[in-house]
Amino acid sequence: MDFSFLSDPRYNLLGAFWMTVQLTFWSAIGSFVLGVLLAAMRVSPVPLLRGFAGTWVNVIRNIPLTLIIIVMAQVIANQLGVRLAQREAGVNPQVFLDNQNFRLAVVGFIIYTSTFVCEAVRAGINTVPPGQAEAARAIGLKFTQVLGIVVLPQAVRAVIAPLGSVLIALTKNTTVASAIGVAEVALLMNTLIENEADKLTAVFIVVAAGFIVLTLPTGLFFGWLAKRKAVRR
Repeated sequence: MDFSFLSDPRYNLLGAFWMTVQLTFWSAIGSFVLGVLLAAMRVSPVPLLRGFAGTWVNVIRNIPLTLIIIVMAQVIANQLGVRLAQREAGVNPQVFLDNQNFRLAVVGFIIYTSTFVCEAVRAGINTVPPGQAEAARAIGLKFTQVLGIVVLPQAVRAVIAPLGSVLIALTKNTTVASAIGVAEVALLMNTLIENEADKLTAVFIVVAAGFIVLTLPTGLFFGWLAKRKAVRR
């Protein structure tokens, strides 16, 4: 089997996987923050917040991710003129385009993945005994204090393993960013398929192995962490 393309300077495989890691990292942080916020809104005593969060989650998670990413580029950026990167004088316009597309992709991943984080965290909130929240309210804590001090720490610990699964899915979903020209693994793989048609099996093996290297340790780590941080009741 011919793996000679690995040493070809035209194909920056490590750079492509590094882009995948960056997409995953920033999207994971944003998704967790927004997902926890949505989960808090879904269990809020305010009907308007519950209704908004419930509608948002149910609508967004049923829209294909590819469509969300394309909307970010074609509608949000091109039609509405939203700019997430700065166009600097004297700098190659491609640099601006690369930064813009990267950030648009990250925002799209955050919007989509946060809905799954929300549902995972909400499931964790439901595992916390109601008596603990009632006791916290009885001593005068407000809803936000009960949620932040008593409920959420236990809820997150209870759903570490599901959150790990969401992170693994996010890592694989980053391949959709190629739809708007982000130079990650899927875009490079398409180039390799076009230019190295006689090495298809080798290309698929290398790309698959790369994703296994990224996702398998993640699954093992979250599995270990879930056991270590499990809430004893």
